Amino acid sequence: MIEKEFFTEYGEATQYEIEEVVGKGSYGVVASAIDTHSGEKVAIKKINNVFEHVSDATRILREIKLLRFLRHPDIVDIKHIMLPPSRREFKDLYIVFELMECDLHHVLKTNDDLTPQHHQFFLYQLLRALKYIHSAHVFHRDLKPKNILANADCKLKICDFGLARASFSDAPSAIFWTDYVATRWYRAPELCGSFFSKYTPAIDIWSIGCIFAEMLGSKPLFPGKSVVHELDLITDLLGTPSAECIAKIRNEKAKRYLSGMRKKDPIPLSKKFPNADPLALRLLERLLAFDPDDRPSAEEALADPYFHGLANLKDEPSRQPISKLEFEFEKRKLTKDDVRELIYREILEYHPQMLKEYLQGSGSHFLYPSGIDRFKRQFDHLEERSGKGERGSPLLRKHASLPRERIYTLGYEDDDDEKHRTGYRNAASIERAAVHSPPAYPLTARNDCNSYNLLRSASISCSKWVD
Repeated sequence: MIEKEFFTEYGEATQYEIEEVVGKGSYGVVASAIDTHSGEKVAIKKINNVFEHVSDATRILREIKLLRFLRHPDIVDIKHIMLPPSRREFKDLYIVFELMECDLHHVLKTNDDLTPQHHQFFLYQLLRALKYIHSAHVFHRDLKPKNILANADCKLKICDFGLARASFSDAPSAIFWTDYVATRWYRAPELCGSFFSKYTPAIDIWSIGCIFAEMLGSKPLFPGKSVVHELDLITDLLGTPSAECIAKIRNEKAKRYLSGMRKKDPIPLSKKFPNADPLALRLLERLLAFDPDDRPSAEEALADPYFHGLANLKDEPSRQPISKLEFEFEKRKLTKDDVRELIYREILEYHPQMLKEYLQGSGSHFLYPSGIDRFKRQFDHLEERSGKGERGSPLLRKHASLPRERIYTLGYEDDDDEKHRTGYRNAASIERAAVHSPPAYPLTARNDCNSYNLLRSASISCSKWVD
C-alpha cells in the first residue's frame, strides 16, 4: 500500500499527501499529490542530483527563474518549491506544479475526431501564451506537443522552459545560441542551417505552425531524420526559397546548399490538408513562411481573420521585458556551488520569511527539519513499485475518455528530448478560469458554434487517475 504522507510533522512537510507516480524520466520522477490545505491536486516533481552536471543545473535554474516571472494562464505555474534541509549541501529539488491531465502529444495521438473548433481554440491559446512570452523578450526555443500540457476542458499550458532564453540587445549572439538542441521536427529552417548570427521570436512562430499542422493532419509535418532531411522535407512542401531569401543568409555553406538545390515548386496547403478550413490554411501558410521576416508575430497572428469571434484583445496580455540583471549568470562560467546558491535563492522566493532573513544576512547557516529525507524515501519506494509494474505505474495506467459530464461547453457569455517535462492541474470549468485569466472563450462567430461542446469529439482521452 502506498504511504499517503510525504513528510514528517515538521515545517510544511505535512501539507501534501502522495497519490501515485504519473511520470518518470532521466531527471527523476513526478508524483500526483493532494495539497491538504486547499484540497487541490498538484504534481510534485523530484529532480535527482541536480548539481551532478553544471549545465543541467543551470538549465533548471533558468527554468524556475523564468517560470517565476512568466505568470500567465496559458503557461504552467510553479506553486511552490520545497525548502531544502541545508543551504549548502542539498542535492535534490522538489517542485510543486499545478496538475494537468496529459499533454498535447497524447491528445493528438489518441483523438482522431478533433473538430475545427478544437484546432482553433488550441492555436489561439498557444499564440496568446507566445505573445506574452515574447513581450518579456523570452524565446521558448523548444515548442512541441510534448511540451504543451492539456486538460479535458481543452485548456493548454506551455511548459519546459529549460531551453528558453531571455534576449537582450547587447547579448553576444554566438554565445546565446550555441547550446540550441531543440527537437528537429519543430525547428525553424534558419536553425537547421544556422542561417543567421542572430535569431528572432520567429523561431517559436515556426514551431507553433508545425504543431498546428500536426493538429490538422494528425501527424508531424516535417519528421526529418537529419538536418539535411529536415530541410528537404520543408522545401518539398514550401518550395525552394527565393533568391532574395537565400541572399540574406550569412552562413556560406547553407547558402551554397540551398542555391544548389533543385528547383521545387510549393505544394498548395489545400492539397496537403483537403478538409481544413481555408482560413486556417491561410494562417498556417503565414506561420510556416521559410523567410523568418515573412512570419507574423504572435500578436499579429492573433489578429488573423481565422480567430474572428474568438480573439479578444483585452484577454491577450503582454508584460514588460525581464530585466537582464536577472540573467547575469549567463555571462560567466559557473561552478556547482555558484549554481547551488542561485537555485537556493530562487527557492527562497517561495518562502518569504526565509528570504527576508537571507537578505538581511541572518539566514546563512541553518538546518530546516522539513522531512525531505523521508520524502525522498517515499519517492524511491514509489519508483521501485512502478518499476516492478505494480499499481501506480504510469506504464500500466489505462487511458479512458472522461465522462461527458466532465466536459465543459463554451457557449457561456464570458466566458529527441522529453526528459524535462513539467507541470500539471485539476480540470476547471471555463467560467472559473475566466476569473483568473484571459479566457473569454465564447466560440460563437463564423461557425455558429456557441452550442458546441468543445470536446464534441469522443472527448479528449486522459489518464485514469484524473477521475
